[in-house]
Amino acid sequence: MDIKNLSREQLSERLAVLTEEYNSYKAMGLKLDMSRGKPGADQLELTNEMLSPVYLGDYKASNGFDVRNYGILDGIPECKQMFAEVLGVKPENTIVFGNASLTIMYDYIAQCMIFGAGDEPWCKQEGIKFLCPVPGYDRHFSILEHFGIEMINIPTTSEGPDMDMIDELIKDEKVKGIICVPMYSNPTGYTYSDETVRRFASLKPAAKDFRVIWDNAYCVHHINSEHDVLLNIFDAAKGNGTEDYFIEVTSTSKVTFPGAGVSVLAASDANIATIKSRMTIQTIGYDKINQLRHTNYLKNLAGIEAHMLRHAEILKPKFDAVLSAFDNKLAGKGIAEWTVPNGGYFISLDVYEGCAKRTVALCKEAGVTLTGAGATYPYGKDPEDKNIRIAPTFPSRDELCKAVEILCLCVEIAAIEKILA
Repeated sequence: MDIKNLSREQLSERLAVLTEEYNSYKAMGLKLDMSRGKPGADQLELTNEMLSPVYLGDYKASNGFDVRNYGILDGIPECKQMFAEVLGVKPENTIVFGNASLTIMYDYIAQCMIFGAGDEPWCKQEGIKFLCPVPGYDRHFSILEHFGIEMINIPTTSEGPDMDMIDELIKDEKVKGIICVPMYSNPTGYTYSDETVRRFASLKPAAKDFRVIWDNAYCVHHINSEHDVLLNIFDAAKGNGTEDYFIEVTSTSKVTFPGAGVSVLAASDANIATIKSRMTIQTIGYDKINQLRHTNYLKNLAGIEAHMLRHAEILKPKFDAVLSAFDNKLAGKGIAEWTVPNGGYFISLDVYEGCAKRTVALCKEAGVTLTGAGATYPYGKDPEDKNIRIAPTFPSRDELCKAVEILCLCVEIAAIEKILA
């Protein structure tokens, strides 16, 4: 039943029924949170074993270094090796950092602003810009906005960003880079196609100091057994001589413990040398005890993949519950579309145009907290006011089912209100 085909009288009758149901939910005094992509308590339990002293052994890294002491700037050898296997690069092209890849990205942009990226510092160049595939990750946008970098929206499809648009825009030397999540993108869950990755690798920007922040946060975060595969950006870049453009990051935040994981940067030889030269001033090294604990527990890519299967067993029923509710409550009504990801932490919901803010507000009044409307766009401005990021991971399945039921109700109420206005 396409709601847009109903008469005004039918719409008014339908709205009255939905409003009555909505008011009954409001009366329950619910408090349900789907605002951030956080692991649930049951997922955190999966890694408790890693906290055992057994995973620190004699406190010695594989090279005999005592991890309790100062030293080893770029990470213990076994941790570099583990991440190198995950990202498909050489260990010498990695640097292991602290608990958050977000910190790496902020730090790298800050250093480009102060010292430049092989050219004049960005802070001395007026009107610099970054290209931002949308809908995208709000914290990426916050970093760029913090440094006063202008952001340009790049629309995306299931194949990835509009590469023709990118090719045209990078002819402007003020465009200094792109920031994106290439695998199980936040919030769509899309993975860039091989062709899209190859086009990234063959970019010809006017700016000599061009950089792509390749935030591969969800590189091992599969939900379905038939999962996506992302082409290796550095392999693709080698044939084009563009390795220096790419700064890849990831972390174990949603593998082990958020806030107590390990993060890594992968880059070309030249970029690694530059970053390490600055790090020698900034730090003597990051938390090697945590690096040792992680590598002794996870061991290698195979160990990480086995661990992530346990996460998937918890997450798949939650994602299925959301998608089933959307199919049952919203499909065929002409008021919503959504993605069906094979991994990652989010589902992207597009509601009736002009209704995202109203939908989120209705949910809030009924006790369901969602990510703010507009958060998936730079400056918090969704030009069509229709995208909502759905984060199914944190609530229990029972709470989630209730929250999504209310969400679907609010989507329809907001759409009918808009049509009748």
